[in-house]
Amino acid sequence: MAVRCIINNMEQTTKEKIINEAKRIEEDSLFSAKGHFYAAQKWASVHLWLGVPAAILAAIAGASALSQFENHNIIAGVLAIIVSALSAVATFLNPNEKSILHHNSGNQYNNLRNSARIFSEINLDLLSKEDDILHELKKLNEQRSELNQKSPQIPKWAYEKAKIGIEKGESLYMIDSK
Repeated sequence: MAVRCIINNMEQTTKEKIINEAKRIEEDSLFSAKGHFYAAQKWASVHLWLGVPAAILAAIAGASALSQFENHNIIAGVLAIIVSALSAVATFLNPNEKSILHHNSGNQYNNLRNSARIFSEINLDLLSKEDDILHELKKLNEQRSELNQKSPQIPKWAYEKAKIGIEKGESLYMIDSK
């Protein structure tokens, strides 16, 4: 299984190359997952910041329209305009759907990360044929490519926040720190 290859005057086994590639997939997946989770949090927050005021103002507008105030029509009209604007922005941005998409993508990248880690740390030693090993690595790479194509783009700020969190050790397991 350990076929030797010579690249740039450096000897490295095929198994080591496969492990390195699996680790790259694991690292890519970590950054993508965390970036998607940060984006999901932000879109969930936008959803609340648009939806809660719209709901409250709609209730006030309805109550104002039915009240006995002299200026009740003006108050109700202004509040109705604000509610309409907030609702239009919420509909246009669709923050709840974007939050769900990013959250689901983050979970899928976490799944890929776990699969890549288990492959490189455990399954690689259990597989007996080099063809089986290469097949498993190709499956991981195909899964990463598919996720990259179907997932929404991670905003730069979310990637940067994820990078900082990862560098601070937010994604480390306690077992790995021993």
